[in-house]
Amino acid sequence: MTFDWKKLLVALVLLDFAALSAYAMFQVGYLGIWRAGLADWGAIQILADLAIACGLILVWLVADARRRGANPWPYVGLTLVGGSIGPLLYLLLRRERGAEGLAAGTV
Repeated sequence: MTFDWKKLLVALVLLDFAALSAYAMFQVGYLGIWRAGLADWGAIQILADLAIACGLILVWLVADARRRGANPWPYVGLTLVGGSIGPLLYLLLRRERGAEGLAAGTV
């Protein structure tokens, strides 16, 4: 068994982003984050870009989870309220497929 550097990287990004999100929530609250995202056209563009990116990621996440026999809906819900935390947690916790998945290109 080899050390999984990808999982370590995902875990570090998840922990850092969760800490940043918790600090932002402490400073301005959940609604304050949304108000900041709607403050001006530049902020709206960033929020729209984030929504599009998370939507695309969710399309992949749901399909990937179904192929693996996993329930995607907790991660979808977490993404809708917490942004990237949902997909990062999914990547950290999803079970890897064996060599047959790699050969078929379904991983």
